[in-house]
Amino acid sequence: MRTIFIGDIIGGKGRSTVRRLLGSIKEKFKPDFIIANGENAAGGFGIIPDIADELFMCGIDIITSGNHVWDKKEINSYLDSYKLILRPANYPDGIPGKGITSLTKNNKTITVINLQGRVFMNNLIDCPFRTADKLLSSGDILKNSPIFIDFHAEATSEKRAMVHYLDGRVAAVIGTHTHVPTADAEITNNATAFITDAGMTGSFDSVIGFRAKEAVDRFLYGLPQRFVTNGIDKRLCGVLIDTENNKAKSIMQLIIKDSD
Repeated sequence: MRTIFIGDIIGGKGRSTVRRLLGSIKEKFKPDFIIANGENAAGGFGIIPDIADELFMCGIDIITSGNHVWDKKEINSYLDSYKLILRPANYPDGIPGKGITSLTKNNKTITVINLQGRVFMNNLIDCPFRTADKLLSSGDILKNSPIFIDFHAEATSEKRAMVHYLDGRVAAVIGTHTHVPTADAEITNNATAFITDAGMTGSFDSVIGFRAKEAVDRFLYGLPQRFVTNGIDKRLCGVLIDTENNKAKSIMQLIIKDSD
């Protein structure tokens, strides 16, 4: 089975890159499933129902997220009503949405779990490691499907610790959140695919997807800035993972330039 994971889609520029490139990517690689992190798809902060629907219409099967999924309150009811958009599973009970879903297409099934790290982030949420244990032992997991985890975390150490913790128990641990694609894609000894960060889909002539001026000014002066997504040197970043018998066989990094 072949799955493509697309890194954080940043604003309208990232969405337009997905619209232009995804058709040719599907034709070339013929994935069975496409997962994308969409938590920054609405102007770089959050996601709204119309934009989620737009991404699904482009051919994305499952949307994952992270800490910014809460930035637009319009998404809350959508998270409750549509199982193919996830929020991190280790938020406390009682909030909208779910952190795990399964999807079957063409007699193939995939399970996706969304987790969020705590180091340098929100340390009041539940432990992502123990949450993973709980979900992997629950009835929600389909035993006959490869399990993909979007681990949305800041610290490289926390991401690498997670793949060691889950090694051999899941098909893939894919890091998101920091927007910079890392060069450490690997298959572990126990056949789990891993990358510290899949990168972002948006402008690389930027500061993690946003126009450089405001980002530089914030570092210089320490004052709040209104960040604007940039539209120069757009690329789609992610990984392509092949699985067999619910184990990872290969992982290939994707960095595809948008010629528009």
